[in-house]
Amino acid sequence: MKTHIKLIILLVALAFTACEDVIDVDVPTGQTRLVIEGSLDWEKGTTGNNQTIKLSTSTPYFQTATIPIVTGASVKVTNIDTNQEFIFIDQNDGTYTISNFVPIIGNTYNLEVIHNNETYTATETLTAVSEINSVTQSLEGGFDDELLEVNVYFDDPADEDNFYLFSFYEQGDLFSTIEDLSDEFVNGNEIHNFFEKDDDDDNDQAPFQAGDIVDIQLYGISEGYYNYVRILIEQYYGGGDPFSSTAAEVRGNCINETNSDNYAYGYFRVTEVVKTSYTFE
Repeated sequence: MKTHIKLIILLVALAFTACEDVIDVDVPTGQTRLVIEGSLDWEKGTTGNNQTIKLSTSTPYFQTATIPIVTGASVKVTNIDTNQEFIFIDQNDGTYTISNFVPIIGNTYNLEVIHNNETYTATETLTAVSEINSVTQSLEGGFDDELLEVNVYFDDPADEDNFYLFSFYEQGDLFSTIEDLSDEFVNGNEIHNFFEKDDDDDNDQAPFQAGDIVDIQLYGISEGYYNYVRILIEQYYGGGDPFSSTAAEVRGNCINETNSDNYAYGYFRVTEVVKTSYTFE
């Protein structure tokens, strides 16, 4: 028996003192692709003349260096209904800007990006959004009756399909929280949406308390963009969940007219947005 015990102790000691070999695993990386951040958002109460489109290239998953920007591209947006063209100026930092864009609700816009002798296009219709009726706070309306939540109320137009994107950002946080919404079951009614935060040490997140300020943005979006961003949200918040669907590549509406196999990532959207902020009491 003593011999067996000594043997076990020896094996355990060897296990803790054995050298560890570092194994380098080659992680496959996909093709480098153009990334188009083409969000033309017209804030209510402004002219909407100043707009920015960002271009970059995709990077390997584990790369933490600065995202590579794209300069020297040609970026143009055309209002298909009026044939008016808007040329975006290269700022040599990955952004392309314009100061005389003309947003018109219901008009359709076509994006054209020429990069490395290849032409990318996308088409989107400018979607309207309702004004926000009111913003309140409460304890009883959310998932946890002990946590403060912010409530947003707005009217959904009747007899039409509408799709929305919410952005909630507490001043001081690193990222916004975004939510998608359709009026499938609330068409023509006043819509109520709420947002609350729980303790999350991993993201350095804490519940709302008096004095916190949250910025709120409500976008009217197309059905195509709604379907796109819904998948992105599901994949982001489902990360690490054993019951979530398998992550897959999500393509936007940007098409490579020159070489269809070399498609771009990102989405070209044209939306109206209403912005407000709320301070908790």
